[in-house]
Amino acid sequence: MANDRTLRGKVAVVGVGETTYYKRGQAEDQEFVLVLKAILAACEDAGISPKQLDGFASFSNDRNEPPRLAAALDTAELRFSNMQWGGGGGGGSGAVANASAAIASGIADYVVVYRGLAQGQFGRFGQGPRRPAVRGEPAHTIPYGVMSPAQIYAMRATRLFHDHPGVSEASQKAVALASYHHAQSNPRAVMHGRPLSGEDYDESRWIVEPWRLFDCCQENDGAAAMVLAPGDQAKDFPHPPAYVLAAMSGSPRRSQAKVHNQPDYVTSSFKELAPRLFDMAQVTPDDVDVIQSYENFTGGVVMALIEHGFATYDNADEILTYENLIAPDGKLPLNTSGGNLAECYMHGLELQLEAVRQIQGRSTAQVADANVSFVNSGPMVTPVSSAIFGSENTL
Repeated sequence: MANDRTLRGKVAVVGVGETTYYKRGQAEDQEFVLVLKAILAACEDAGISPKQLDGFASFSNDRNEPPRLAAALDTAELRFSNMQWGGGGGGGSGAVANASAAIASGIADYVVVYRGLAQGQFGRFGQGPRRPAVRGEPAHTIPYGVMSPAQIYAMRATRLFHDHPGVSEASQKAVALASYHHAQSNPRAVMHGRPLSGEDYDESRWIVEPWRLFDCCQENDGAAAMVLAPGDQAKDFPHPPAYVLAAMSGSPRRSQAKVHNQPDYVTSSFKELAPRLFDMAQVTPDDVDVIQSYENFTGGVVMALIEHGFATYDNADEILTYENLIAPDGKLPLNTSGGNLAECYMHGLELQLEAVRQIQGRSTAQVADANVSFVNSGPMVTPVSSAIFGSENTL
């Protein structure tokens, strides 16, 4: 019975879609319209009518509610309506897990995972809060200048470098350069046509140590979506299926302890999740052909890659180099669409789409014979989540 409690091969991604990605505040449509456009594009890519959708899954308090979307799309029946709570971008793979569970258990047949984000219309994630008074947890941080996400998480990265001499800021630089490199071949990327050199990185302004400007994700408007279907129907769609080998979310013990009092402070929160993920997928880190790792900040990527077993605290600087992280010839091709740093900050859902495109052979920085594609969501938040997609050859 234990082998039956798995998502492996029971669900596949059969279509992906997105809007134009905009710099923050430059979207031409309202956020709800952006989401509809992304869903319609994903349905067209899958070769189905949006009326066939019967499930919707999102994350991070997306404002675009499934009943309203279902009405606008004229779906025949709404059978599944789901939100992955908390975690900011940590819910991207979690939404895939929830949608997959609904399909695998027979609750729904065609579930769309989506995320819409118009920071120009509703406020910025990267900015500290503006409030007349502070109380509770913020009273322990805001008066001392710890208020924005960069300031909150920079302390974890600083502690990482202090505790582990085998990890340095050089690994962060490699992550940033690889993401910008891949964006130059991706016309969808906001930073397409704006290459980043090592000198430009080194000369960029500090945001908060140890992060410079190019260590931090963008702030964008847009929407992305992906259609999931039963695995036994996956070959009926236009593109090669990307099977869900595993997808899950979670948090370590007391990860939400307030005022920086987590028992394990130097973590991206994947240590407990990663072994369960690979066990369900029936693959190892060595089997992974291409990686999409959520960059809120580059330090979180470094921690996440270590905690998933792609490097160690002792050899991270040797493994996480620019040459190793670029497609098609690097040993660990990373963020091949440009990621949150250089393609778009669509709260990381664009990373899920790129992971699928690699399996389908449709990436703008394609890795040859990509059969196993990995993605993690939201390092250093809680809960976090990860997913692994595979080609037919992996089943």
